[in-house]
Amino acid sequence: MSAVGNIIIGLVQLLNLVIIVWCLLSWFPNIHWHEQPFRTLDRIVQPIIAPFRRLIPPIANIDLSPMVAIFVLQAIMMVVRNFFQ
Repeated sequence: MSAVGNIIIGLVQLLNLVIIVWCLLSWFPNIHWHEQPFRTLDRIVQPIIAPFRRLIPPIANIDLSPMVAIFVLQAIMMVVRNFFQ
């Protein structure tokens, strides 16, 4: 695989990790999202999650958009991996 493919896959994996950390932190009510480093984390994740939130409504007050975003990022990673092979 080329260096460009490895960089893209690495970035997609990093985004997956950031989304998972963001989801885990959302379970803790005492986190102040307006303070650092949570504000930066929120600013990274919100633009990725926002399109999926518009398409998928919460089901029983459970937001499934992060899970769908991770699935889409995994699909992008598979396409990139197949393209650069």
